[in-house]
Amino acid sequence: MNADLLTALSAQRIETPSWGYGNSGTRFKTFAAPGAARDIWEKLDDAAEVHRLTGIAPSVALHIPWDEVDDYGALRDYAQERQLTLGAINPNVFQDDVYKLGSVTNPDERVREQALSHLLDCVEVMKQTGSTDLSLWFADGTNYAGQDDLRRRKRHLRAALGRVHDALPDGARMLVEYKLFEPAFYATDLFDWGAAYAHCLAVGERAQVLVDLGHHAQGVNIEGIVAFLLDEGRLGGFHFNARRYADDDLIVGTANPFELFCIYAELVAAARSEDAATRTTAQQVAYMIDQSHNIEPKVEAMLQSVLNCQEAYAQALLIDHDHLREAQERGDVLGAHRVLTDAFKTDVRPLLREWRGETGRPADPIAAHRQSGYQDRVARERGTVDSGGGYPVKDRVMGT
Repeated sequence: MNADLLTALSAQRIETPSWGYGNSGTRFKTFAAPGAARDIWEKLDDAAEVHRLTGIAPSVALHIPWDEVDDYGALRDYAQERQLTLGAINPNVFQDDVYKLGSVTNPDERVREQALSHLLDCVEVMKQTGSTDLSLWFADGTNYAGQDDLRRRKRHLRAALGRVHDALPDGARMLVEYKLFEPAFYATDLFDWGAAYAHCLAVGERAQVLVDLGHHAQGVNIEGIVAFLLDEGRLGGFHFNARRYADDDLIVGTANPFELFCIYAELVAAARSEDAATRTTAQQVAYMIDQSHNIEPKVEAMLQSVLNCQEAYAQALLIDHDHLREAQERGDVLGAHRVLTDAFKTDVRPLLREWRGETGRPADPIAAHRQSGYQDRVARERGTVDSGGGYPVKDRVMGT
């Protein structure tokens, strides 16, 4: 295997979300799964299994208060014992009843201050866990025309983002996520990447845009957004998932694998750019999964997600950039397109099996997981409970 290719594959990192290991479900129904993680400690155990089998998933994103603990130092030590680190901290300012009309954009100042206080508490969690990323998503918006003053809500959001930005610890950044709609159906306060980008420019250098693959209108060219933000030095990270219609949170690469490949193609090209600033931006992108596995086995679903990202990245590494540039400069439309699709159509599974052999990973991580008995063991030990992921409800043991 080419040494540069081996190095690149070995350097890939995908962060998995704690909530993907529990019964996080959907907004309609959560189907409790035998053995789903019941708390953050079990989520880290499951994440360690994914990293053991893949070698490229060494960090876990936390959601506060879903993953709240009394001693974050102990949690950090627990993770390190499993060759993991604690990754992005995700605040929750959408679940309490008080946020019915919004959090940091709520017309009630007391509610805005409550939301801001939680965000600042999460900054403190960052300091205790060693996390360098604060991942911000807001459900804020309105359902009816005239419900609230849209410009005033924008100013409230800008003020809150500024205060959080200025409170970040040294070396940390905040990633600002956006969403086309839902749960607000008339006007979402952070409605697209442009709005997120404008706020980031206004509040400071450590504010960057987070792109969730499920948060766009049908037909939006996400790789175009990625290229623009890379060139602007403001692409902070991803929430990888897949969708057919809205924010479906399906396993990434299952609905539109070519889109995932094209996104990685832009990232690989930026990492090889002659422009030092663009290279730096590409090298600091946080690759995070954000999925709710409702009918799938939790650990196996996360394995599939990580492996799909690995395949897309491997295909993107095979793009012949010299030939691509030559075709582009000649105006050879189809020739340039074929350079790209040739890489996409390459079966990289033999390449990845070779890489796994050289790095001591099982040739087929899914088969290895199924044969290990891990899922059967945790199902026996944990039983089945209603909660343990996102949107938690009171635990009710359904089996032993």
